[in-house]
Amino acid sequence: MAAPVTARTGHVIGGSLVEGSGERIEVVDPTTEEIIAHVPAGTPADVDAAVDAATSAFASWSQVDPRERAAAVLAVAQAIHARRDEFAATITAEMGAPITFATKVQAGLPTATSMATAKLVLEGGYDFTEEIGNSLIVREPVGVVGAITPWNYPLHQIVAKVAPALVAGNTVVLKPSEVAPLNANLFLQVLAEAGIPDGVVNLVHGTGPVVGDAISGHPGIDMVSFTGSTAAGKLVQVNAAGTVKKVALELGGKSASVILDDADLEKAVKVSLGNTFINGGQTCSAWTRWVVPAALHDQVVEIAAANAAKYGVGDPTLETTRIGPMSSAAQRDRVLGYIEAGKAEGAQVAFGGSTDGLPATGAFAPPTVFAGVRADMRIAQEEIFGPVVSILPAADEDEAVAIANSTIYGLAGAVFSGDGERALRVAKRLRTGQVDVNGGAYNPAAPFGGYRQSGNGRELGKFGLEEFTEVKSIQR
Repeated sequence: MAAPVTARTGHVIGGSLVEGSGERIEVVDPTTEEIIAHVPAGTPADVDAAVDAATSAFASWSQVDPRERAAAVLAVAQAIHARRDEFAATITAEMGAPITFATKVQAGLPTATSMATAKLVLEGGYDFTEEIGNSLIVREPVGVVGAITPWNYPLHQIVAKVAPALVAGNTVVLKPSEVAPLNANLFLQVLAEAGIPDGVVNLVHGTGPVVGDAISGHPGIDMVSFTGSTAAGKLVQVNAAGTVKKVALELGGKSASVILDDADLEKAVKVSLGNTFINGGQTCSAWTRWVVPAALHDQVVEIAAANAAKYGVGDPTLETTRIGPMSSAAQRDRVLGYIEAGKAEGAQVAFGGSTDGLPATGAFAPPTVFAGVRADMRIAQEEIFGPVVSILPAADEDEAVAIANSTIYGLAGAVFSGDGERALRVAKRLRTGQVDVNGGAYNPAAPFGGYRQSGNGRELGKFGLEEFTEVKSIQR
């Protein structure tokens, strides 16, 4: 094995690079299993310093004209695009996303979403004020925002919080995932290049139990925006309750693709599998359950297995690779554990299910298709966060909807039907934050968020911008 890389990356507080207390967190390439960098293990004192810097910067940044703030975020979007290849390579190294996907989505999507947020004000005519009777209604910045982001779409989730927070006039204390933290330092460089003033966005590396808790419970932070697991989100909400701060949570999912009896099966399976396996299945909105007509179950399974065979697993730096390693050895072990649980509960392995043939080194997990899955099985109820799909038969449309709605989650979903109106009716019956009908295209300006234990609040577009505001009424 090659000697570990010992690059060190610091916090960024008030525009200065801060080395921290001395303790370091290793950043491991999940493909090679080598240490590629270190980041500081942040402390509550580091969070205090970041909050002080953000509070000082808020006084001036909140008073900048919204159009100027939006123009600054547009410059950030353009700077991200200019460094897209560097971001993509970094994300591939730190969490294993295949380079083609990392370039197009991991690094490309943040450009689109931040640009869309800026253009709401610059081109869309979004106004932070309106009149209702004798009242002037003003949307003002919340204050200092604590942003806690995950490893699966590290840059996208940072930008989905920071861009609207800045346009709304807030300042930010950011804690990225310690699994994939390096892109965050690149992002802070981009902010500086785009002219965002020092202290407006501050970066503190560290773990959730230390830095995350310090952020969510800090009396100087006015809002927490968190993306991660439902279990961790519950802890954030409890910790934030002591200061009654605003909390936005984008949490887990166990989303269903409902394939009706009049659907184009080839298209439905191809699109659904692409969504399920995207980012190695490490996507909170992935359609990991397919609810299909019982009479067509075997046909769907056959098509799914044939399509799954086309998803090559291997070195994520190769442009032909479709599924790289899981983000870490711990995540690989989690996925493998669920595959064994599915077998033990009686689900049928139609494809994959074994590590045979996978690279000997690296956090690789097999793309797996389970057939004959019951709605009460763990693989049908719990978020696996890997390339595993469960196919569940349903007797009719009503049972299909009931199965789709049978988990604690409600983040995303899909409906496929040869009748567009029928598909829309079923989509409206799904208790979930977003539904794609017959493969409807992703819309970066549409609100993203969930029902039930998938969280509260919305990201992206107008709704994502308003999440970072307080509403004041002035009677005249």
